[in-house]
Amino acid sequence: MAAPRPRHPLHPLAGVVGVFVCGLLAFLTLYATQPLLPLLETLFHASKSAVGWTVSASTLGVALSAPLLGTFTERMNRKRVIFVSILLLAVPTCAAATSTTLGWLIFWRLLQGLVTPGVFATTIAYITENWPSTAVAPVMSIYVSGTALGGFCGRAVTGVLADHAGWRASFLLLGLISLGGGALVAWLLPDRPTSHHAKARPALRQVFLPMLHHLQNPRLLTTYLVGFNVLFSLVGVFTYITFYLAAPPFSLSTSKLSLLFVVYLVGLVATPLAGALLPRVGLRTGITGSILLSLAGVLLTLVHSLPVVVAGLALCCTGVFISQSCATSFLREAAPEASRASAVGMYVACYYIGGTVAGVAPSLVWHLGGWTACAAMIAVIDVISIVIARRGWSEPNAA
Repeated sequence: MAAPRPRHPLHPLAGVVGVFVCGLLAFLTLYATQPLLPLLETLFHASKSAVGWTVSASTLGVALSAPLLGTFTERMNRKRVIFVSILLLAVPTCAAATSTTLGWLIFWRLLQGLVTPGVFATTIAYITENWPSTAVAPVMSIYVSGTALGGFCGRAVTGVLADHAGWRASFLLLGLISLGGGALVAWLLPDRPTSHHAKARPALRQVFLPMLHHLQNPRLLTTYLVGFNVLFSLVGVFTYITFYLAAPPFSLSTSKLSLLFVVYLVGLVATPLAGALLPRVGLRTGITGSILLSLAGVLLTLVHSLPVVVAGLALCCTGVFISQSCATSFLREAAPEASRASAVGMYVACYYIGGTVAGVAPSLVWHLGGWTACAAMIAVIDVISIVIARRGWSEPNAA
């Protein structure tokens, strides 16, 4: 009798594809207004910081709901939470198309953010619970690659349709894509209840106690600070670079601005390759190298050449994606198993607070030197991230 074939290390492969789709759908709408910012600035006669809130509102919603959602769903079926969240996300996405003022658009963007952690935090927890420790970093990298593709597709849809069918049509299309993607996720993800599924729902006091314990864990606290800085860098660059490139001498149209986000596809390829190397070099070395890559990309955007700027954006987003893989993988080592979902929720909150601040803060230095001043601010944040990670992270065998 022939011996059974050994299982693939990433088994089940359908589940890997499923978490890739989850990443795509979660990022499809989150930053969709970035290529529209110069257009919205003109249409609504608003300031850069005001239209920047169409980005910050969605990340603020994520930051507000992620810790509570992560804790309340600790004992719920992961797949069901992901599926329902994707369907709910389609509602404010379609409703955003009805916005008649900037305030209404910001409101719907906030609701999108409030629902999104149901996809983000739960998928990350799903990965850590359904694959062995040796497969977590590669699977997490594939998930992050899905977020890269989703980030590109969302921005490309809004930017291209804004020039041809109006910005409202883009939100309707994104909502329909979310509905179709939700059905695909329901088919692909294996339905496995969590180990806590049968336990009673925690009391309110028990909801907040794990959060306090997470903040007292130095390794987790360091990871939360790194997450804040990582998304600050990404959102700061890709939000304010649009104002820079929409003005002379570049004078890019809305659709051309959206096509700049094709650089996310570089991250789509580079992140899984980096994920395969992370177990060999270690997460501490990985986070250092990835942030340095992002920093180099930020500095390249200061060169007054569009091809060089695009290359810099590619390096920047690739570095951020790898950093995100490192940080979320490190959570498995730093967080207690019994409260891992709430630890992920806290990480997502800190991560997106960084994105919320980055949507507005660079406008405070824009008047000092335009994009150069913004790039300098982001470069400082990258350096701080490296220092924090080097001092606060340790490998599991050194803990």
